[in-house]
Amino acid sequence: MTSPATQTVPAGTVSDVPRGHLPRAVLTALTPMAWGTTYIVTTELLPPGHPLFAGLLRALPGGLIALALTRTLPRGGWWGKAATLGVLNIGLPFPLLFLAAERLPGGVAATLAAAQPLIIALLAVAVLREALSAWRLAWGLIGMAGVGLVVIGPSAASDNVGILAALGSAASMALGITLTKRWGRPPEAGPTAFAGWQLTAGGLFLLPITFLAEGAPPAIDLTAALGYLWMGLVGGLISYVLWFRGITTLPVTSVAVLVLLSPLVAAVLGAVVLGQTFGPVQLLGFGLALAAIVAGQLPTPTRSRG
Repeated sequence: MTSPATQTVPAGTVSDVPRGHLPRAVLTALTPMAWGTTYIVTTELLPPGHPLFAGLLRALPGGLIALALTRTLPRGGWWGKAATLGVLNIGLPFPLLFLAAERLPGGVAATLAAAQPLIIALLAVAVLREALSAWRLAWGLIGMAGVGLVVIGPSAASDNVGILAALGSAASMALGITLTKRWGRPPEAGPTAFAGWQLTAGGLFLLPITFLAEGAPPAIDLTAALGYLWMGLVGGLISYVLWFRGITTLPVTSVAVLVLLSPLVAAVLGAVVLGQTFGPVQLLGFGLALAAIVAGQLPTPTRSRG
């Protein structure tokens, strides 16, 4: 028998999608949509040359605020679990993603990052003991192809280090999401405290990397302060509270495919704010990616046995 102190909040599986699945999926989708603003905020508001510092401010201040608000710390084995999840979900993907962005065109990096639903579909078999779903794999491939059509331009080029960094970022976050689903959430921690643990752990992991790689922080004017505030409050604290709440209450593959919204929102903002244009191929890619996102929220079709 499991004692109340060691129980975790039960996590749903692909086979038991409750009636409240769609509203929670819509709420969880706000997180990758907020992440999709990162590119436009970074290029238009933040000082150049300090992407890791932006990642640090996106994680650590929000984590400390969450800890101060909830006054809840991990207990027992959750110290190690929270640190592991914080590094996998936040601390490690940030520097790898920024390295990929430096070595690859943005479209290539975004397309490789869109492989995350495919990685999660495979990890769900090994970690969550779920059956391999051809339905999920097929829609994962369609979604990745759709993102590629939207964001890859004629100047796309390859770089081995950049490719490995982009795939490593996607794999790290995919493993973090899968382990979050496996371990659930301890009953003494609400979504805000749970997000605070991971944001703080990820931020502390980023702290030495940031100052070793970038040196002293940049000068921050009012415009940059507004950008960092958006990144830390909306892109960090609020987004991750919704994100980790969604992971623990929705099927893991349904959450994974929502990540495709991030490059789509970035592309829309590029068109609206920077005057970039969409052609027929990009519109087709949008349709494919959106179809994959919708299909990812539906139960896997099952054959009836005669």
